Amino acid sequence: MTEIVSAAMLVIGDEILSGRTKDKNIGHLADIMTAIGIDLKEVRIVPDEEDEIVAAVNALRARYTYVFTTGGIGPTHDDITADSIAKAFGVPCEYDAKAYAMLEESYARRDLEFTEARKRMARMPRGAEHIDNPISVAPGFRIGNVHVMAGVPSIFQAMLDNVVPTLKTGTRMLSAMVPCLFGEGLIGGPLAEIQKAHPDTIIGSYPKYGDGKFWTELVVRARTQEALDAGRAAVEAMVAGFAEAG
Repeated sequence: MTEIVSAAMLVIGDEILSGRTKDKNIGHLADIMTAIGIDLKEVRIVPDEEDEIVAAVNALRARYTYVFTTGGIGPTHDDITADSIAKAFGVPCEYDAKAYAMLEESYARRDLEFTEARKRMARMPRGAEHIDNPISVAPGFRIGNVHVMAGVPSIFQAMLDNVVPTLKTGTRMLSAMVPCLFGEGLIGGPLAEIQKAHPDTIIGSYPKYGDGKFWTELVVRARTQEALDAGRAAVEAMVAGFAEAG
């Protein structure tokens, strides 16, 4: 029996929406989720506005098994993710003693002042659990099914590595690619009929262009080898039929 585990990602930051910063975390999370059998079903990008973050977090955590957020847990005034997550869960946002001590020791070791701004990185919702940060010490956190991580790609990836072993995973999606030299306008109708006849598969059609020609990459996905083989065979037969017809 297949088990489906779902996830959503919430990217937080005005700099992403303005184009000043190019997101590099969505693709990485998608790759990791696919590899461990979790379906990444939705990605949202919201500004550094408390009401927007709260609304998105509450909508996503109610709908999916897991929610992963990036951005907004740094030391500056516009890093409001911790406060917003706390508000979404209806708990105070406060200094975490363990995080505070870790950061205080880290800055003292480097002979740097532990400023009020830097202390902000020790704040998290009451009851949250740490997500370790092996790169810059300041932890992310988990509360409920929401995992809150940094936006800097190297730190996000390191935090995610620590999160993955704690996740419940589902049945991994299998996939097969079927090359097709014909455009979507020609194969669209027959492909839709194949999808209806094979409801246990997901058939994707991805138009390509190169050397002055259009062609299509067809990808069949399924959670069982039997369903994958049946769907792929039907798609291959369709493509062969068009080839024979010339």
